[in-house]
Amino acid sequence: MTMDRREGNCHQPPSPELLQGIAQFNGETWFDCHETLEELWIGEPGLIRDMYQGILQIAVGLHHWREGNYGGSVSLLRKGAALLGHVDGDCHGVDLSALREDTDRLRERLETLGPERMDELEREFIPRIHLIG
Repeated sequence: MTMDRREGNCHQPPSPELLQGIAQFNGETWFDCHETLEELWIGEPGLIRDMYQGILQIAVGLHHWREGNYGGSVSLLRKGAALLGHVDGDCHGVDLSALREDTDRLRERLETLGPERMDELEREFIPRIHLIG
């Protein structure tokens, strides 16, 4: 079986580092998640690189939201979701389709609230990363 080099090895289980980054993301330690996934992102070629970069941009977007940086938050949420769109719906067992949809829903809600009311964001809009299987 020949693998497209751009796809990398998406069908492998998640690495311990990816699982750590997911736990940090879901635990809302988004800056730590960024630091963890940046190490994976730097060394990865192809589309899996886009997955790591997409997740870490979403994490930093959430960090910006918490810090009150509306423009940075909305921009990074948009860019992160777009990067996830380059990869199949799941990679390394991560449900990227759900994360992308949840991130778009969050960004749209923030845009509705605007910079003056972004602190009123309801908790149910904060995405979580889910594993498949």
